[in-house]
Amino acid sequence: MAQKKDSLIIAGKSYQSRLLVGTGKYKDFQETRLAIDASGAEIITVAIRRTNIGQNEGEPSLLDFVPPNRFTYLPNTAGCYSADDAVRTLRLARELLDGHTLVKLEVLGDPKTLYPNVMETLKAAEILIKEGFDVMVYTSDDPIVAKELENIGCCAIMPLASLIGSGMGILNPWNLQIIIEHAKVPVLVDAGVGTASDAAIAMELGCEGVLMNTAIASANDPIMMASAMKKAIEAGREAYLAGRMAKKLYSASPTSPTQGMIS
Repeated sequence: MAQKKDSLIIAGKSYQSRLLVGTGKYKDFQETRLAIDASGAEIITVAIRRTNIGQNEGEPSLLDFVPPNRFTYLPNTAGCYSADDAVRTLRLARELLDGHTLVKLEVLGDPKTLYPNVMETLKAAEILIKEGFDVMVYTSDDPIVAKELENIGCCAIMPLASLIGSGMGILNPWNLQIIIEHAKVPVLVDAGVGTASDAAIAMELGCEGVLMNTAIASANDPIMMASAMKKAIEAGREAYLAGRMAKKLYSASPTSPTQGMIS
């Protein structure tokens, strides 16, 4: 079995759960909290432009349902289409969360596909890191871009498996493997996971974790799906650590010994 000391390390902090979950698309904050509890996640993402964490006085706040003293908040820049907007949004998040520096950067290229604009992402990452932020970054599955983001100083690289909210699963495992092989920081799949098997495959490839939102929040039973994702992440990680058997085409190997058989 996987050892308890097998922790996810992000920006110098240790986490036992390798599942990161979002807080959007639920019917209310109560359902959000129930799904988070079922997932076992310790890091939760918050879209600063869409979720109230104190910027809208008089409205229900996520902080009342998901207290930051129990969970690590990961403010993100969902809905930003330029480096300037992303940087401005995360500066606001730092102010709202009393100097919090761990953030998720995403700069989108267009509203239809939500594919990342890597040029603006690189620009924003450089600014944020110079300002002392710990940047986990959503990006394409381009190994060259991923390495450049790491070189800039991002503390985790988060390539998409497929388009945000698509549920299409991992479409290019080969690129993910190249990114994982060359990275010296954690690589976490972000976007495109649709069901538990997608999460397990990501972990079996060697990803350090998976971030998801729609796959849980848009399920018929979000609480049950959150529980399923928790188990999938754990199973995939253990399978990766155990090391799978080699694939053998037309190479039959009996599971029981043949020596000493009665003839």
